[in-house]
Amino acid sequence: MTSAPGRRSSIFTRLLRHGFTDPSAAERLLDSPGLSTVRNDPVLLDALGGTADPDLALHGLVRLLEAQDGATDRQELLDTVIAAKPLRDRLLGVLGASEALAEHLARHPRDWQALVTYEPRDLHPGVEEFERGLADAADPVALRVSYRRCLLSIAARDVCGTVEVSQTAAELADLATATLRAALALAEADAPEDAAMCRLAVIAMGKCGGHELNYVSDVDVIFVGEAAGDADEDKALRAATRLASHMMRICSETTVEGSIWPVDANLRPEGRNGPLVRTLASHLAYYQRWAKTWEFQALLKARPVAGDLALGEEYTAALRPLVWQAAERENFVADVQEMRRRVVANIPAAEVDRQLKLGPGGLRDVEFAVQLLQLVHGRADASLRSGTTLDALKALAAGGYVGRADTAQLDEAYRFLRSLEHRIQLHRLRRTHLVPEDEADLRRLGRSLGLRTDPVAELTREWRRHATVVRRLHEKLFYRPLLDAVAALAPGEARLSAEAARERMVALGYADPAAALRHLEALASGVTRKAAIQRTLLPVLLGWFADSADPDAGLLNFRKVSDALGKTPWYLRLLRDEGAAAENLARVLSAGRLAPDLLMRAPEAVALLGDGDGGGLTPRSRASLEQEVLAAVRRADNAVQGVTAARGVRRRELFRTAAADIVGSYGTESQPAEADQGALVDLVGGAVSDLTAAALAGTLRAVVREGWGDTLPTRFTVIGMGRFGGHELGYGSDADVLFVHEPREGVSEREASEAANKVVAEMRRLLQAPSADPPLLIDADLRPEGKSGPLVRTLGSYEAYYRRWALVWERHALLRAEPVAGDEELGRRFMELIDPLRYPSGGLGEDAVREIRRLKARMESERLPRGADPKLHAKLGPGGLSDVEWTVQLLQLRHAAQVPGLRTTRTREALAAAREAGLVSEENAEILDEAWVLATRVRNAVMLVRGRAGDTFPTVPRELAAVGRYLGYGPGHAGDMLDAYRRTARRARGVVEELFYGGL
Repeated sequence: MTSAPGRRSSIFTRLLRHGFTDPSAAERLLDSPGLSTVRNDPVLLDALGGTADPDLALHGLVRLLEAQDGATDRQELLDTVIAAKPLRDRLLGVLGASEALAEHLARHPRDWQALVTYEPRDLHPGVEEFERGLADAADPVALRVSYRRCLLSIAARDVCGTVEVSQTAAELADLATATLRAALALAEADAPEDAAMCRLAVIAMGKCGGHELNYVSDVDVIFVGEAAGDADEDKALRAATRLASHMMRICSETTVEGSIWPVDANLRPEGRNGPLVRTLASHLAYYQRWAKTWEFQALLKARPVAGDLALGEEYTAALRPLVWQAAERENFVADVQEMRRRVVANIPAAEVDRQLKLGPGGLRDVEFAVQLLQLVHGRADASLRSGTTLDALKALAAGGYVGRADTAQLDEAYRFLRSLEHRIQLHRLRRTHLVPEDEADLRRLGRSLGLRTDPVAELTREWRRHATVVRRLHEKLFYRPLLDAVAALAPGEARLSAEAARERMVALGYADPAAALRHLEALASGVTRKAAIQRTLLPVLLGWFADSADPDAGLLNFRKVSDALGKTPWYLRLLRDEGAAAENLARVLSAGRLAPDLLMRAPEAVALLGDGDGGGLTPRSRASLEQEVLAAVRRADNAVQGVTAARGVRRRELFRTAAADIVGSYGTESQPAEADQGALVDLVGGAVSDLTAAALAGTLRAVVREGWGDTLPTRFTVIGMGRFGGHELGYGSDADVLFVHEPREGVSEREASEAANKVVAEMRRLLQAPSADPPLLIDADLRPEGKSGPLVRTLGSYEAYYRRWALVWERHALLRAEPVAGDEELGRRFMELIDPLRYPSGGLGEDAVREIRRLKARMESERLPRGADPKLHAKLGPGGLSDVEWTVQLLQLRHAAQVPGLRTTRTREALAAAREAGLVSEENAEILDEAWVLATRVRNAVMLVRGRAGDTFPTVPRELAAVGRYLGYGPGHAGDMLDAYRRTARRARGVVEELFYGGL
């Protein structure tokens, strides 16, 4: 029928007004034979306009009408749609939201009648009602058809708003329960002998067990089997396994009617590697001995749903006590949080921002937070043991375990996110948790959630708002009630009891929960600005402390810093406003003793942890450090004041370096841990060597200035040796040096020597004098004749000695020599003097090589501490620092005259040059470099953790765990760390045996 232009325009406009995006196509559909009689019916147009996608709803209605058997059936459907509002709303609502269910109706055109009845019992169907709906299914294909018919009624109630999202999720779980029972019945009917031989219980897990299922989701299950009567147990278990496998196939396999959903049994003991069906005793033995923390977390939702329900109840009764003991496991909270981090890390980068379930601020954040609190407090409070997220959240709020305001926000956010997830999946009945990018899809989703003004913009805004709430609260949810419990600032609010607060602190890893709660009370109580800001910061800080190996130390150190700086306006502003500062501070305060000790001596160094103008954590250059130190010395009234200033700069810069090392090793929420371990080693070695050189330069200037004015009677230079000369100092290293002088013109050698010795004595005294700053120990034992030789020599004396008496070990030691302070020209001339000795033109003779090997062997046997495990000694053990360094240095002594790249004091540079020159294979060079870097990191870690130098792994478990965290090993993985060290060192020792003790 052709419409007049004016009329067509009127209909076109009405269709646009009712939300159609393609009015022309809609007009053609309304003109089709099935709808032409009602094309202008305002009831129909209003109903279509009320759906999520009017175009989709109209298209589905036309297909359904065309699928009817004849004119009578079509008219019956059309009359019912026009006359019966409940049916109209349900049917069109489904057609406008789900292409998949529209397709089902087109294939099964009489199923629309399942939506006609509208009685109270239809509003909240349970397992019994769904079992009746599936009762006629005699085979897997019929079961799929019946399942979709039941799903149709759930979707209709959902999209019409008859039930809210938690009820929809519960109905979907009940339908899954009924479907599992029907599938098992079909499997048993096919194998009655197997059914008679065994008892088989199906335990729902995950969202099905928690009574909060999605439209399309794997249904997680665990199977428990026992022999029936006197049947043989092995045969009964095989029979139960066949039944379980058949049941899974009935649900999962694709037929002409598609599939229902996959049945996933991978949450069972040992996962996919374990038997599909176990006896109750076998389950119990596994959970008592082998289960990991996440497996107990998964059992929170275990619920018998099919098969032998009595056996299922025995299963849950036997395992329930183990679930509520999980919080007592070592590293419990850390394990749960690490699992959450792994989930996020495994999301493809392109999907993170669209992940509704697993991404930051997604559904899993709420679920993990709630489950964590349930496991901590559920042992003492049975009201918290619900497997349903929203019910458990409500119970946590009622018990004071979560604040009411936080609960309300999380409840709202979770309901919105679940509703959005349901609508996304309902469209094509596909398992997805990604928010679509297509504007038409977003428009349909927005309209389905009641957002009609600007559906796309409103949906995006609401989704981001709720995700932000979840992201902000999910970590704090665990910590904020602790502050409420100790600060008592909200009268009438249910609060954690003292015992519940203690339980939570223990779960977080605090060894002394009572002391920790006292610290929290001191930090959070009161109405001052300081207390208010700290109450805002502490929930996040507590999470970072709990992520360390020593939460107690982190919290105690934070209290100390806060007591020292809390009245300083910039300190609180720094932590509140500069994103990185608070997290960096938490990492530094809980990583060990050294960095907090350095900070406590001058708390204002906290400013270095921010992202502002304080230089941040990037180590400063040697030139800028020397400039600052020398300027401070010039301003000082005497040498003591000058050296005190120099030591203060050194202490501050040690803190900066340690903080950068810790933050780089741990990583932050915005910046992952530094993947290149060698880069961190080079950072520490270079920075500590530079600041040591600057301190020596300042001290030398201060001593000379006080004793002699501007000019010392003798030129004087300091030569760095060992790790100092190699730019490889660690936090606890002494400064190995040589002192060289040369009398000025007209000055006697005696006067010059006395002056030089006075300078050295005063430098050593001032740098080691007791003070708030760490001492700098100067070691000159690598000088000619060692401890027996003079402390200071003239350049001529060095030349005479080396020409006549130099031993192999002394030439070896000179490989690391480099001027670090004092007269630059004298330092350059000293280098010219020693270069022929350390880079001999003819290489080393066989006697010298044998002597070096003999010295190395003697050092290994004599200097290794008694009782130490050689395999774990980072310096002298097999594959340790000494092995690698002596191997590289022997290459330098033999080949540096011909290979310029080997003329360096730095181990890694020399090793790289040896590889480039073909003296070491690429594989062997990588092995040696990896071992040297790891051994150096171990020594740095020990110093950071214990506050004193050490070459072996700590024996105290908490200290060992802290070393592990620094090296990238999570809680409970200290054994893996030690195994990895032994493996790396063993490989390096093999290369050393070949290169150092072999032919070379």
